[in-house]
Amino acid sequence: VLTVPNILTSVRIILTPFLCYLVLQGSYNAALSIFIFAGFTDLLDGLIARSFQSQTSDLGSFLDPLADKLLVSTLFLSLSYVDLIPAYLALLVITRDTLLTASGVYIRYITLNPKPRTLKEYFDPTNRSVKLQPTTLSKFNTAVQLTLVAATLASPVFNFTDHPYMHYLWYLTAFTTITSGIGYIFAKDTFKFVDKSYKKK
Repeated sequence: VLTVPNILTSVRIILTPFLCYLVLQGSYNAALSIFIFAGFTDLLDGLIARSFQSQTSDLGSFLDPLADKLLVSTLFLSLSYVDLIPAYLALLVITRDTLLTASGVYIRYITLNPKPRTLKEYFDPTNRSVKLQPTTLSKFNTAVQLTLVAATLASPVFNFTDHPYMHYLWYLTAFTTITSGIGYIFAKDTFKFVDKSYKKK
């Protein structure tokens, strides 16, 4: 549980509300700087997890994408509130992520054996059942969303707010968000069972 990637991921989660606050206050220089730092922690924890087997964990397989979704969803909401991202796009991104998260919560519940009787048992990271296997399209969608967020945060700093290229990026983000969400429906082994006996049950 206490691996370096998980610690870095936790830092990213902690920074999320501060980023939201900075955006709402119009402090885009600071928000952009912290966002770049958060992105660096994301790259670093992935690199460490791939390079050192001892640093991989089933908790990390859920925590890392959860941190990304929390960061992206929060920033989409706050950037939409200050009219830098259209509301429909923020709603689309948040709806997709909410449905995926709800699916993960449900699958976590039905694959735990025995069934958890308390919240403590449910959230016990040592009680393993499944690992999330993101699709290639979903990874690309995350990259597109993060690119849009970074460009949007940079736009008031470098004076290219509402540039036509930003509109193209909105459309691309909407497309990848929809197609990656649909892709999960048809993807095989989105959730990798740690104990194959769970799959039979």
